[in-house]
Amino acid sequence: MLMSRNPTRLLPALAALGVLALAASGCGTSKSDVQRGRALFVQNCGACHTLAQAATTGQVGPNLDDAFAAARAAGEGGSTIEGVVKAQVENPRPSNSNAAVSMPADLVTGADLEDVAAYVGRYAGVPGAAPPKTEGGPGAELFANNGCGGCHTLGAANAGGVTGPNLDEALPGQSAATIEESIVDPNAKIAKGYPANVMPTNFGSTMSPSEVEELVEYLVESTSK
Repeated sequence: MLMSRNPTRLLPALAALGVLALAASGCGTSKSDVQRGRALFVQNCGACHTLAQAATTGQVGPNLDDAFAAARAAGEGGSTIEGVVKAQVENPRPSNSNAAVSMPADLVTGADLEDVAAYVGRYAGVPGAAPPKTEGGPGAELFANNGCGGCHTLGAANAGGVTGPNLDEALPGQSAATIEESIVDPNAKIAKGYPANVMPTNFGSTMSPSEVEELVEYLVESTSK
């Protein structure tokens, strides 16, 4: 998962992925949580990478569907792609201090990396891959596709994340404006007992204003019953 705005840098970097693919064949995992990997991918990678199944459209780094389509068409399996992803996250290429060109090393580690790699290995470059359908309307789909359930508990979404506040407990009585601020500027007011800089701060740019409004409406309706 490279970060590069320069096509001349990107082409040799993607060629390197092919070399890594050969070396990483068979390096997949069997106990990874692909659904959790999806939430982690959306939170940590989606702002920079496009991946159809994750409903992410980042353009800072390579489109991962495009990057792995040829390998997938050539018969490479998910375990090979998992190995490539893990190697790239641990040792990004190109690597330098410019965040516009190089992804930081170890963006996710340990079990998180295993889950993200398993998720990308399953879906990147798969023809026709699309986000899962979610009941509850557009707001529910935004909650699911932006990985909110990976960090928050919300009964209406069958989400049980514990990294952030339990929304069933935290949101009742809050105004729509307050909830919107917590989405687009999460460090403006930190919930007691939780650290700053954990929730992504880019939802105001990765979602359109109408999408933010739909997500807020969904959260208000889901926690006011």
